[in-house]
Formats: sequence, C-alpha cells, structure tokens
Amino acid sequence: MKLLLTSAGISNMSIQNALVELLGKPVAEANALFIPTAIYAIPNGGDIVRRVICGSLGDPFCQLGWKSLGLLELTALPSIKKELWVDMLRETDVLLVGGGDCQYLTYWMQQSGLADLLPSLLQKMVYVGLSAGSMIMTCFGTTYGNHILPADSDKSLSFVDFAIHPHLDHEWFPNNSLDNIEKLVASIPVPSYAIDDQTAIKVTDGAVEIISEGHWKLFTPRDYGRPLKNI
Repeated sequence: MKLLLTSAGISNMSIQNALVELLGKPVAEANALFIPTAIYAIPNGGDIVRRVICGSLGDPFCQLGWKSLGLLELTALPSIKKELWVDMLRETDVLLVGGGDCQYLTYWMQQSGLADLLPSLLQKMVYVGLSAGSMIMTCFGTTYGNHILPADSDKSLSFVDFAIHPHLDHEWFPNNSLDNIEKLVASIPVPSYAIDDQTAIKVTDGAVEIISEGHWKLFTPRDYGRPLKNI
C-alpha cells in the first residue's frame, strides 16, 4: 500500500520527490485519475472543482504534468456498468482524491464500490489525498453538514490507524490552531498528526514517514493518560 496524505497537494519539492519515489517513475510518465466528489459538499463546490482541475486554486495537484489526467466522479458510478470504470482504474498509476467533506466522500466511496476495490488496487496504485481526501484514509473524519446523508454515515475508511488534522495554523481555517487541535485530539484514541500545508504523510506498506518543509506535531493517546493503540 502506497499512500501520500497531504494537507494541500504537492506544495513543495520534498513532497513531489516523495510522490516520484512512490510512483517509481517521473510524474510525466504516470497516468492519473482525479476524484472531485468531496468538493461538491462545500460552498461553491462546482467552481472549486473547475479551479482545482485547471490549476488556478491552491498548490499543484491535477496540473502537475501527468502523462494523462482523467476524472472519476463517484456519485455517477452506481448507475453505470462496472466495466466502464473498473478497467480504467486498473490502468491508472495514481489516484488523486480531492478535499472537501469527509463524510460525503466516505459515503460515496462506499456506495460506488470503490472502497471495496481499494485494497487490491493499492497493491500497485499510489493514492494521493488532499485534506479530506487524506483524512478519509485514517480513522478520523469530519463533516460540514451540507448534505442530507444519514447522520450516522461513516466519516472515514480507517485504512491507517492514526488521525490527520490538516491546514495547521492556516489563515483560511482559524479553528485549526495548534491549541484547538490539541483540545480535539484529547478525545481521539489513536495517534494524531497536525500538519500544515507544507507537510505530508507518506505511508508505504504500514511504514509512516513525515515529509515536511513546514510544521507538524504528533499527539499520542499517551499524552492524555490513555494507553497507546498499536498501529
């Protein structure tokens, strides 16, 4: 399993080098698929999708110089034949999963059937998450509540046994101060990584490595008097 869990995308050369290492080849030789689904559950989602694809918003992600870039909209998958999209996934080198609402993204990962396919796909494919796209691979997710899904819908897929809190100290996210995150993680029974937009977490077959040109902090349950859960 090869995961690159970013806060904001491929925001510096250290993260880009980690991506190339996971791919085993240059970005220009890799075929990518972008999943925008989570973005639709936040205000102005449709326009944000356009800007992320065009590369006019945020750090490089879709416009990184891929050999090819396709779009995989999860909400459409339950209504079309599997062979139309499963074969395409199997020929893809990297899955780019955008940010937005964790609960909405998790729900459609499950409803589309992609969540069930990921364990086998990730034996050869690299998964690159951005914000919520990273968080859903952990055991902690959130929601903005701009959807009508059942309230008890899962907020993450728990592929890894830690939590990620992106956009540390970002001016657009005033609640993401280190003090506020520390209060939040006190209630989470697994290790939590607070990461800024210059930081990513690389996971290779269970081995965790921090890739950073910025700031991050690891909180463990031991910090709050709880036994540390094995990861």
